[in-house]
Amino acid sequence: MQGITIRYLQEYIKGKNIEIPNKEFLLSKLAEEVDELTKAISNNPNRATLESFKGTVEEELCDVISVCLIIANSYNIDVEKWIPIKEEIHNVKWKNDVLFNPR
Repeated sequence: MQGITIRYLQEYIKGKNIEIPNKEFLLSKLAEEVDELTKAISNNPNRATLESFKGTVEEELCDVISVCLIIANSYNIDVEKWIPIKEEIHNVKWKNDVLFNPR
């Protein structure tokens, strides 16, 4: 299986034409998904399987990522463009010399 790029996932989600009532809705949806992730981390130590995916950390992480990309799309932000810049800031802040080079 070939890896999924952030750009591909963001474009895929954009192609769904998801109805967004308003940007405040997106913030509440993100808070809801982060809360579900927190509960999954606290209450479900089991790893996801194809048979038991619902309610796992893996499922909730996917939901959080999806909502984040929906938010990015609503602001016309290319997340893949900004990740290297953010990583550079992190490396300086945390004195990390690991080179970010996704290619």
